[in-house]
Amino acid sequence: MMGYASLAQTDTGLHMRQFSRAFIVADSDLTNRFVFINADIAMGDSGVRRSIVSRLSTLYPGLYSDSNIALIGTHQHSGVGGYLENLLPQITALGYVPQTANAIIDGTVLAVQRAHESLAPGSLSVGNTTILDANINRSPSAYLANPQAERDRYQYDQDKDITVLRFDDASGNARGLLSFFAVHGTSIYENNTLVSSDNKGMAAYLYEAFAEPSAMPGNASFVAGFTQSNVGDTSPNTLGAFCESPGEDYDGMACEFNHSTCGGTAQDCHGRGPGFRISDFESNRIIGEKQYLGARSVMEGTRSPVLGAVRSVHVYMQMANHTFTLPNGTQAQTCPGAMGFSFAGGTTDGPGAFDFVQGDNSSDSQNPFWEIVKGAVTPLPSAAQIACQDPKPILLNTGYAHFPYEWTPATVDIQMLRVGNLVMLIMPGELTTMAGRRIREALRAKLISEGILGSDAYVVLAGPANAYAHYVTTREEYGVQRYEGASTIFGQYTLEAYIDKYSSLVPFVGVSPSGTPASDAAPAEQTSKAISLQTGVVFDSSGGNSFGDVLADVKASYAVGQTVEVQFVGANPRNNLRLGSTFLTVDHQVNGAWVAVRSDAHPSTVFRWNRTSTILGTSTVNITW
Repeated sequence: MMGYASLAQTDTGLHMRQFSRAFIVADSDLTNRFVFINADIAMGDSGVRRSIVSRLSTLYPGLYSDSNIALIGTHQHSGVGGYLENLLPQITALGYVPQTANAIIDGTVLAVQRAHESLAPGSLSVGNTTILDANINRSPSAYLANPQAERDRYQYDQDKDITVLRFDDASGNARGLLSFFAVHGTSIYENNTLVSSDNKGMAAYLYEAFAEPSAMPGNASFVAGFTQSNVGDTSPNTLGAFCESPGEDYDGMACEFNHSTCGGTAQDCHGRGPGFRISDFESNRIIGEKQYLGARSVMEGTRSPVLGAVRSVHVYMQMANHTFTLPNGTQAQTCPGAMGFSFAGGTTDGPGAFDFVQGDNSSDSQNPFWEIVKGAVTPLPSAAQIACQDPKPILLNTGYAHFPYEWTPATVDIQMLRVGNLVMLIMPGELTTMAGRRIREALRAKLISEGILGSDAYVVLAGPANAYAHYVTTREEYGVQRYEGASTIFGQYTLEAYIDKYSSLVPFVGVSPSGTPASDAAPAEQTSKAISLQTGVVFDSSGGNSFGDVLADVKASYAVGQTVEVQFVGANPRNNLRLGSTFLTVDHQVNGAWVAVRSDAHPSTVFRWNRTSTILGTSTVNITW
């Protein structure tokens, strides 16, 4: 699975299906348009996006291209893995999994085709509201390193506003929404092995079910996109982080503040969601519901019309050793990628392993053993790389690791989409709360000063999108070197480099842009070199039965609130992913005919597969509702 980087987290079934939701915005004469894809995946990927762009530009020549297609991941941590083309995120998925990547590509292209075919005149409006108790800051000690005067401008150490873009048809009927709200897709814990779309997917399900109660998930005409924003230091585990250390005197106590440890190690420090006493799935429902209700209040309340130009701009930016000028006139430079020791310390949403902890910004290694071992994993950093990444103690020197192919990206996508007074910054990484505030504020000021937008300008962030370049912190947070700073791979000036580059593209989202923006070369394709240790389905046997035979049947009747469970003779679900379909239905008899009322995409159903004998190839499927 993808998100927690845990080899032990291997799919065994399905809680909720992952969907791609596509939105196309075009001007009235269809001269300019863009495609916004909100996908229930952990993050955008350059290889997946490359294939999507190729397919769409072939299907619709001259309409869709690199410039106007944005692929944004909702950043859930309980979905399928093995689809990213760089090596580092592939390791815990046992390499690249073509079946996974192809499923994402096929489903996404189909979603865009449906959006293209349903393109019709309509109107847009935008508004925002505040959602409380749906996120907290999981690295408050790093946030506190930001200047006091800057922090005093904000009530919270998290962004609490949700911005909603409403799509109406020509008759004024709501046809969809795009919302932007920052909260990690980590409501469902690392010990989960059911594929799910986490709290963003839950919010989308709840809104689409509200809009069209009789429609099956994935088949509604109303499309609700709950987009990720500056998610870097957010957590949905709103009760805070506590020690789960039975037998220790600190069991049940809050984790140590600066390093998120319990007894000096990170492994027992876990964030707790609002439904902690029930289950992480209940926490997921609660956080999803809060976003759904927030979006609904905007959709049903007062909004401002969105009128004006439709524009898009996209370039590639070589982030390794990128030199630029800071606003104060001094030169700054980014670094080739590197992960710090605190990267391996994990977060309160998913603690790390061994003796790594967050907040290590010392030149002295946490453990001399790792100083020896790390050189066997990636090349040892040079003095220049150490100085560039300072004060990050380097664990993985990924920017210099090219075997068997690139470990992390060196080139990223820089993209902006504009419709009227709304500009979307499509970001290739996870920005922390304050990093997101700084780039939004800088770009909004630039858009207004250049005369592109007026004082009613909205600027929102969407990401991680298009490629995955890990984290983006402020310089002050980078100095603390908690997980987010240790995962800011291009060094302390990463945020400033992004602000500089996005600002340079502002003229190209004007009403009458001229020329073409300068772009670095696109990143080299990696998938043809990819290693995959995931075997396909080798053999399935029904063990003397027939596939689909009932092994444990349902009872004759149930009371409200009881769980229905049935067991079948099964086979590996990877034989047929049933894209656009379902592994199960719950049927209701109406006038003598059976009507499907639930599928495997409903949160009330669970599909579990269990290999009962590897040698004989037998397996069972348990379905609960």
